[in-house]
Amino acid sequence: MSSATSIVIIPARYASTRFPGKPLADIKGKSMIQRVYEQAQKSASISAVYVATDDERIQKHVLQFGGNVVMTSPNHQSGTDRCAEAMQLIEAENNGIEKADIIINIQGDEPFIQPEQIDALVQLFDHERTEIATLIKPIEEDSVLWDVNKPKVIRGENGNALYFSRQCIPHLRNIPQSEWLQNHTFFKHIGVYAYRRRTLQEITQLLPSLLEQAESLEQLRWLENGFSIQTAITHFESPSIDTPEDLQRILHQNLSKKP
Repeated sequence: MSSATSIVIIPARYASTRFPGKPLADIKGKSMIQRVYEQAQKSASISAVYVATDDERIQKHVLQFGGNVVMTSPNHQSGTDRCAEAMQLIEAENNGIEKADIIINIQGDEPFIQPEQIDALVQLFDHERTEIATLIKPIEEDSVLWDVNKPKVIRGENGNALYFSRQCIPHLRNIPQSEWLQNHTFFKHIGVYAYRRRTLQEITQLLPSLLEQAESLEQLRWLENGFSIQTAITHFESPSIDTPEDLQRILHQNLSKKP
C-alpha cells in the first residue's frame, strides 16, 4: 500500500444536456453524489473526499449529508481542470494541511464505483515513475468492441498506455472481425483517473492537441505531450448513468450486487 497522502475529488456539475441535475438524482433514498462520496470513503487508501462543484444546490446538499465541498469556477472545460482548481482551494482553506501527493478524480455519476478500484489506482503510485493512472477492463462483447462511444486502449509490457482510441485497437490482420475477441485481449478504458499533484498542475496548462481533437479524448493530450499513463486492470464496471432512462433501469437492480 502506498504511503503517499491521497484524496478523492469528485467533480459535479448541475447542468447536463441529457440529464439536468444528475448529481442530485435520487437512487433508493440517497442522491447520486452522496453514493459516489460514500463509496469513495470506503477506500483504505485515501485520507479525504471532496466534491468540487460550481452549483450552490449541489454545495448545499453535500453539506447537508456532512460531506466536504469546494466551489469552483463554472468555466472549466473538463473534470480534470475542476480537480486542479479544487486541489488549490482545499490547500488554501486548510493552510496546506490537506496537501495531497495523489489526487483521484471520480466523476459524480459513478455511484457504484468499488473502493478496491480506488486502492488499485493508488497502489500504482508505489512506483516513483507513475505520473497518471487509470483503469482498464477486458472487453468480452463484440458490441463493446465496435462501439465508438466506448474508448479502447492498448498498453505496453510495463502497463503504460500506448494509445487510446474510439476505434477498435489494435487491428488484427488476416483474422475475421467476428473472431477478434477469440484471438486477442482488447481493453476498454474506464474513465477514473489519479494524478500526482505536480502532474495535475502541469497537464492543466497544456493546450488541446491534434490527437485529442481528432478523437475527442482528453487523455491523448497528455500522451502527446510526453506524460505517461499507467493502467490497472479491473473486472468491474459501474452501470452507465447518462440519462433519466438509465437511472430508471438501475433502480430495479440490487445496489449491493456487482454486475
